[in-house]
Amino acid sequence: MRFSEARQGRVFVLRLEDGDVLHECVERFAREHQIRTAAVIALGGADAGSRLVVGPESDRGVPVVPAELTLSAMHEATGTGTILPDAHGQPYLHMHMALGRREEAKTGCTHRGVRVWHVMEVVVFELVGSSAHRELDPVTGLELMVP
Repeated sequence: MRFSEARQGRVFVLRLEDGDVLHECVERFAREHQIRTAAVIALGGADAGSRLVVGPESDRGVPVVPAELTLSAMHEATGTGTILPDAHGQPYLHMHMALGRREEAKTGCTHRGVRVWHVMEVVVFELVGSSAHRELDPVTGLELMVP
C-alpha cells in the first residue's frame, strides 16, 4: 500500500443540467477553480446513450483493454470518485457509478461519457496538501494513482 496525507479544503455543490457530460463538467470546474485533488460524489439520472467502462475484456490481460456498455434507457445513478492531475497536470475525474432501472443494475467507470438526464447533483470535496497524481503504467496501460 502507498499513501499520502491530505487535508480537506473547500467544498463545492454543483448541479449539472440535462445533457451535460459528467466528467467534462467536473473536470472543467476543477480547472476553473484550481482544484488539484478532490473526492467526489454524484447522484441523479444518467441518460440513454451514456457510455461506461464495465471492466476489462480479459481478467488478467495486459495491456488492459476496456469493455464498454452504452445505456439504452435512462437509469438512476450514484457514484463516487477522485479528481487527481493526469500526466499533463490536468484534472482527471475517475468515478465509478452504480446505475439502475427497474430490476436491472449496472456498474462502471464514467469517463467514456455519462450524460445527465434532467439533473445530477455533485459534491466536490477538495483535498489539499497531497502529492497524489496519475501516471501511465506501461504494463497495464492505465493511468494509476501515485500517492
